[in-house]
Amino acid sequence: MTRLTIRPLLAACLLASMGSALAADDPGKADQGMLGFTTDGAAAQQSLEQRFDALLDPADQRAWLKQMSSEPNQVGSPHDKANAEFMLAKFKEWGWDAHIETFNVLYPTPKKVALELKGPHPYTAKLHEPAVAGDATSSIKDGVLPPYNVYGGDGDVSAPLVYVNYGMPDDYKDLARRGIDVRGKIVITRYGGGWRGLKPKLAQEHGAVGCLIYSDPHDDGYAEGDTYPQGGWRPEDGVQRGSVADMQQYPGDPLTPGIGSTPDAKRLALKDAKTILKIPVLPISYADATPLLKSLTGPVAPGNWRGSLPITYHMGPSSAPVHLTVLSDWGQKPVYDVIAVIKGSTEPDRWIVRGNHHDGWVFGAWDPLAGNVALLAEAKAIGTLYKQGWKPQRTLVYASWDGEEPGLLGSTEWAETHADELKQKAVLYLNSDTNGRGFLEAGGSHSYQHLVNQVAEGVVDPETKASVRERMRAHVMVNGSNKDAKPEAKEFAKLAAAGGDVPIMALGSGSDYSAFLEHLGIASLDLGFSGEDDNGGIYHSAYDSFDHYVRFGDPDFQYGVALSKVAGHIVLRTADASVLPMRFGDFSDTLDRYVEQLHKLVEDTRKDTEQQHQMLDKHAYALVSDPTRPILPPERDSDVPDIKLAPLDDAAKKLKKSAQAFEDAYSKRAAAGFKLSAEQQQQVNALMGQMEQSLTDASGLPGRPWFQHMIYAPGMLTGYGVKTVPGVREAIESRRWDEANQFAQATAKTLDGYREKLDTITAMLKKST
Repeated sequence: MTRLTIRPLLAACLLASMGSALAADDPGKADQGMLGFTTDGAAAQQSLEQRFDALLDPADQRAWLKQMSSEPNQVGSPHDKANAEFMLAKFKEWGWDAHIETFNVLYPTPKKVALELKGPHPYTAKLHEPAVAGDATSSIKDGVLPPYNVYGGDGDVSAPLVYVNYGMPDDYKDLARRGIDVRGKIVITRYGGGWRGLKPKLAQEHGAVGCLIYSDPHDDGYAEGDTYPQGGWRPEDGVQRGSVADMQQYPGDPLTPGIGSTPDAKRLALKDAKTILKIPVLPISYADATPLLKSLTGPVAPGNWRGSLPITYHMGPSSAPVHLTVLSDWGQKPVYDVIAVIKGSTEPDRWIVRGNHHDGWVFGAWDPLAGNVALLAEAKAIGTLYKQGWKPQRTLVYASWDGEEPGLLGSTEWAETHADELKQKAVLYLNSDTNGRGFLEAGGSHSYQHLVNQVAEGVVDPETKASVRERMRAHVMVNGSNKDAKPEAKEFAKLAAAGGDVPIMALGSGSDYSAFLEHLGIASLDLGFSGEDDNGGIYHSAYDSFDHYVRFGDPDFQYGVALSKVAGHIVLRTADASVLPMRFGDFSDTLDRYVEQLHKLVEDTRKDTEQQHQMLDKHAYALVSDPTRPILPPERDSDVPDIKLAPLDDAAKKLKKSAQAFEDAYSKRAAAGFKLSAEQQQQVNALMGQMEQSLTDASGLPGRPWFQHMIYAPGMLTGYGVKTVPGVREAIESRRWDEANQFAQATAKTLDGYREKLDTITAMLKKST
């Protein structure tokens, strides 16, 4: 699954010297040195991390990646199981207590896929990816599933074709204004502009009987650079596979929402699974798409609908019908989660969980194995330290998940199965996925933002020899200075330029943190390097191979080592800090920005609505419409009433005061060497580790109770993309005004509960030993 869109950018920030003062680097924040450590503890920790770094060997990562990507690696394949068993043996060899936890999940695979254009210019789609020169695995056919979209419906349909651009809501509005209806039609949409699963979902909701998704070279092919094998971008026969499950409802096994898919689990009937689509869906290459697009008649597509194929893009319908067939085997398949544990010495009931998935769509060298081998390198180094006598204070749980690509299956089923224990014990879930060359990107819970910053300042970028943080700071600043930059990028650039921590992004979905953060309320982070590699063009295709990776990814695996350092240091510090390395003032500052954004959203929505009403009343749309090619005016938007954001304003203001009180108490404790009794330390860490859960509501978000986090969630119409304060933001964007007011109050109540828990921790820190 992973993100094809650019992953959240991070910058890191902190002390040039691990034990030096913080004040000069982060104005306005207390001087805490290495967060969570005494001065002596910081020195010992720095020595431990140096020993850890010396144990990381890029040759290991290269060898593991080549082996693990040597055969088809999708769920249910023999090599997927072999990879799990290989890792299990390695974890045990390195001194971990390891096992494989197996779940049987619904995983449909294609029995028949076919696509043809009828009429005077018939065409039968190839629907396969040929071998390319210099790519050893591209010639392997045994065990390779044909390109398909998992969790689309079965069907055998013939109908005219309509082009719907990226297949997003505004595209359907454009079609309606031109009098084009997709009811009873097959739609063809290009990848990009939004998550793939939204494309067939919206097509289905608009009455289409089938959906084709193709990769236009404008988005990830020759318009971006030389195509594979000359360059890294998508060749004409490359196809992006992927899940189209309605994961905005819930990820994981479609038949066991909210519970682990254990043998005794009660499963839904297939017809009752909300996340499975009803219409057939098929991904195709731009070679196969071109004859279909050429068959389209009707209006010429608007400028922003046109890709880079050498054709005139029409909207449709087609001059001849298209015949689409998708028939699947709807059986269950095993997923193999590899779980490895080193028990903590003093706080064994505080867990740091580190994960990356190991299943791919075909060979999966980039996605996910480049990230998975970095995780293995960390585990090998930690195991060596453990054999040498070091023991973590808190328990380490390393997990290589299976079944991420179809729908976060392995991680979700494991998290749901162990939900009660995780809520009691897990203080951090640290995720990675793919990895490449370039800039560190990070997102996650903002209470851990400063820890990420401190760690990234202490890791050297392999290319520039600057710190990872400072290279990312420059990247954020330059991107935000672009005149076409989005408001959030400009805001981040301003924060980065001011010095101190460069903020991490909020998380939506698309990788294995979702169940931990958005369902269970466990503080989470997501890390990876990218930005200077050419991997988008072979995303989820058979060309995501070892040969491609070592040419266009991280040839020397230096950024694999860099990822191991960043992730490993975060794990080690969270394991051994006297007090968990969390800073709640950073969350409060971030919340202030989110609330300010909501006020601006209401203001902008009101202004846009008034402008639209004015143009409708003056018949402006009708007067600018070409009578020979008429475009109807848009539907009239509803008026914007008073949106009552005052409860959020008040909650954010109170939290700011409580966060400052916590920072003051924490700073005094840190200056005094964290002189807490063992009982006090256990109590403080237990409460701090569960703080994120205070941001959840058991009732969940509107229409999707599985998502319980009130601050971070994937958007209903963005897929992977995050919506912050989602109950309020999405209600405003969808013009559900009463719901916006309702969730402003509900979210404020949740924030008040978070603040009260923070006040309890502050009071404990103030108590004398």
